[in-house]
Amino acid sequence: MKATKHFVLAALFFSAAALAQPYPSKPVRIIVNFPAGGVADVYARIIVAKVQEAWGQPVVIENRTGAGGNIGAEAVAKSPPDGYTLNMSAIGPHAVNVSLFSKLPYDPVKDFAAVALVLEAEGLLVVHPSVPANSVAELITYARANPGKLTFASAGTGTASHLAGELFKTMAKVDMTHVPYKGNVPAITDLLAGQTSLLFATMPTVLPHAKTGKLRALATIGAERSRAAAELPTVAETLPGFEVNNWIGLFAPAGTPAPIVQRWNAEVLRIMQLAEIQARLPVEGARFAPNSPEQFAQFVKSEIAKWASVVKASGARVD
Repeated sequence: MKATKHFVLAALFFSAAALAQPYPSKPVRIIVNFPAGGVADVYARIIVAKVQEAWGQPVVIENRTGAGGNIGAEAVAKSPPDGYTLNMSAIGPHAVNVSLFSKLPYDPVKDFAAVALVLEAEGLLVVHPSVPANSVAELITYARANPGKLTFASAGTGTASHLAGELFKTMAKVDMTHVPYKGNVPAITDLLAGQTSLLFATMPTVLPHAKTGKLRALATIGAERSRAAAELPTVAETLPGFEVNNWIGLFAPAGTPAPIVQRWNAEVLRIMQLAEIQARLPVEGARFAPNSPEQFAQFVKSEIAKWASVVKASGARVD
């Protein structure tokens, strides 16, 4: 009995001593579910650079791709909740895949502590110049006349670009073939090469190619026209009710101490409100609104409910 008591006291003492250590006292790892160059990766690196400046402690980016972002999310969900492993993720792994995949190796709500919504990114429908369409209406007409000929790329199964394509197929009543990639960057690379026909992508990743004429932008995919591409109509102007917006956010494993979650939230809010970041967001078709961990957690739950109905209506499923 004494031995047990001493063991418990020793464990409590060790835990208290560990908590007393300043955070962070060693390098922090941020797992990004998508390849380098995508919007989640770009903003993870922006945040990491600023955090390292402020904290004087290394923060390492690890791109863990595959399975529509599920591989990276699972790795974080199963990591120790000590604040040294975080997840820069997106709508797919944390709001869509729970409805799309028949079996998910993690629970997007129970297995994570929501830290901060980093940004919401507007999307753009772009086609390869070889596609004979200069508008959404012309694209639909061509697709109906050539069932199965068009291929739509995506950043991966379950990503916003995938669901946008499925939603478009359903609402426009067209037959297109889905070609999933391991992120926006490889999807864009093949689209530029003419290996696929079209892509619904986050605006920051494709707008530069549209401006140079390497891709043809047909429409934005949010509910309203974008300030970043005001000359473009929305898909909804042709297909009323069509709306898809991507987002990225920072997560920690469930059980991560609240002070650590709050500290990261405060850093994200500080960095995303810097003048240099605020200047680039609207140009890229992205936006940021300050939010608390609690607000972000509620947002995730609302997104899960919203996309469940979209996935069901599209008939998309991954076994």
